[in-house]
Amino acid sequence: MSNYKKLSLIIIFVFGFAGAQFLSAHCQVPCGIYDDQMRIKMIAEHITTIEKAMNQIIELSKEKAPNYNQIVRWVYNKEKHAEELSDIVTYYFMTQRLKPVPKTDAKHYADYREQLELLHHLLVYTMKAKQTTDLRVIEELRVLLRKFEEAYFGKK
Repeated sequence: MSNYKKLSLIIIFVFGFAGAQFLSAHCQVPCGIYDDQMRIKMIAEHITTIEKAMNQIIELSKEKAPNYNQIVRWVYNKEKHAEELSDIVTYYFMTQRLKPVPKTDAKHYADYREQLELLHHLLVYTMKAKQTTDLRVIEELRVLLRKFEEAYFGKK
């Protein structure tokens, strides 16, 4: 079996295993304990970790005799941090922090839609980060996070 086929099988196994894991997030009980700024920092840290994993996968894959064990560990790490980023966006911001606004409140409704759209784009690019080692995805995630932070907290 070729090295490419071995790597492909290992990656498929890792993704299947990672997808089966139970993922926890901020509780869905209205506890009133929120630290929005901390969540933004956590997302930024996840993006940085995903970037590091991508770089490691790229470098390890270039070696004459790739260490597939290490490559798989970095793929799994990238997958895990992408899931955690998705959980913060989905279970913290989209379900707990962004409150639906009636369309009749034009100003607040426009703000709500902008924030929701930015969060959706963050989710899409997080999915892309799982699928690739293209570092342009990381830059787009950072741009989207900055835009969301500005839309959510207001211009600084």
